[in-house]
Amino acid sequence: MLSESMDWHEIPVLVQNSLQDLAWQAQKIPGSAIAVRYVKSSYQNDPVRSAIELFLFLFALRYLLAPSYSVKKDKGYVKLSEDEIDDLVDDWTPEPLVSAPTAFEEAELEKRPVIVGPTSPKTKLANGRTVTNLASQNFYAFADQPALKEKAVATLRAYGVGPCSPPNFYGTQDVHMKAEADIAAHIGVSACILYAQALTAIQSVIPSFAKRGDIIVCDKAVSYSVRKGVQISRSTVRWFEHNDYEDLERVLARVTKEQRAKPLTRRFIVTEGVFENVGDMADLPKLIDLKLRYKFRLILEESHSFGVLGPHGRGLTEHQNVDPTLVDMIVGSLAGALCAGGGFCAGGTDIVEHQRISSAAYTFSAALPAMSATTASETIALLSEKPNLVRELRENTRALRAQLEKQEFVRITSHPDVPMCVLVIKPEIVEARGWNTDDEEKALQEVVDECLNQGVLLTRVKSMPLPIGVAEKDLGFKCRVAFKVCGTIGLSRKEVEKAGGTVRGVVARVLGRRR
Repeated sequence: MLSESMDWHEIPVLVQNSLQDLAWQAQKIPGSAIAVRYVKSSYQNDPVRSAIELFLFLFALRYLLAPSYSVKKDKGYVKLSEDEIDDLVDDWTPEPLVSAPTAFEEAELEKRPVIVGPTSPKTKLANGRTVTNLASQNFYAFADQPALKEKAVATLRAYGVGPCSPPNFYGTQDVHMKAEADIAAHIGVSACILYAQALTAIQSVIPSFAKRGDIIVCDKAVSYSVRKGVQISRSTVRWFEHNDYEDLERVLARVTKEQRAKPLTRRFIVTEGVFENVGDMADLPKLIDLKLRYKFRLILEESHSFGVLGPHGRGLTEHQNVDPTLVDMIVGSLAGALCAGGGFCAGGTDIVEHQRISSAAYTFSAALPAMSATTASETIALLSEKPNLVRELRENTRALRAQLEKQEFVRITSHPDVPMCVLVIKPEIVEARGWNTDDEEKALQEVVDECLNQGVLLTRVKSMPLPIGVAEKDLGFKCRVAFKVCGTIGLSRKEVEKAGGTVRGVVARVLGRRR
């Protein structure tokens, strides 16, 4: 405490004298003159900097001189004996990875037919019966064509059963490069890349280009594989009503307005050529107009349109007379109409080459077996050289649809030019009978079972999981319970009409007696 007799004006003088004494004592330390001179020259006009560095120095000194502490993980925990640990493990019940099958699913699995031999238009089952196969997408009966079998066997003997390596690690063979060139030339684009599996093609193409923070505008009715690709990308997703291009334009305009003041992002429109769960097709000219107007890129999934639409089976671009180079990415399957295996993505050279180093399904999966690549090249050549195949398929499909439409219980949601007919129970019948989704599934499964008893093999459209974190009410679109009937040129016109009449009769009997 200061003396009462000391004048307050003497305090600064006292502090200054004390600092001078301290500086004089510090000068006795070797090297201190250099430090004092540095402090005076560096910090004479910046006292805040001096205070901050002094604080950091004191903090470091305090940290170094602080006592050590225990890092043992078991500190503060009760140590259990081995018997107590075993008891806790025995009492713990893990959550199942999948839910237990329902009684309906178990009954369906028990009755599922097993095919023996090729999936030809006349298919032999494990029970010895031969049935008319309208479930397979063997539209051109390529599966059991002798010339294709011989070519596949020759390729198998020359190249083996598989490359056993990813394409970038000595898995690429000359037949792969030929198949890529054949697909690109067939569609009318500059390049193409092959994938070992059709399902994972679109699931890898989307995340290769769309990342977190990018924008994807997607049709609500796209298939499960497209939804997974969108989910994996972690992009911001905006959904538009199925095939509603006025709604699509509203979404594009809103996204463009929202992004105007933000950093530039990549923006994509994702849709299907022919929708797997509905059977109708997209309006490609409108999509091209909107994507150019709002400066989006277009990813078109053509697994159910490539090989069946257009005079030469080139897909939706040929069918609707659109330049394929205006579509940024065309993704399709080689396992349906082409009767091969795997998938592809066709587009510009830069688009394709980027996927060779960034697409997960391409870089981490074994390459497509050479036999499948050769089969794809051969079937593409057949479609190019014989346009009558597509015309004949369309005629048989129309004959099949004509039979299926002669009843009052179901309607066909597929486009007339699509050989995969998707049939749903008419909404007014569902509403009048007060049916829910389970009732519809049971009724259509009975139709499928009864058709099999009558010698016609069909398949039912299975339910599609919703995206993670999205409720059905939020998505605003629900996949209808349906069954599929596929046309084929492997059957004569008379056989197609007979099979279609059988399906029509079964539908009328089953749905007529169910209430």
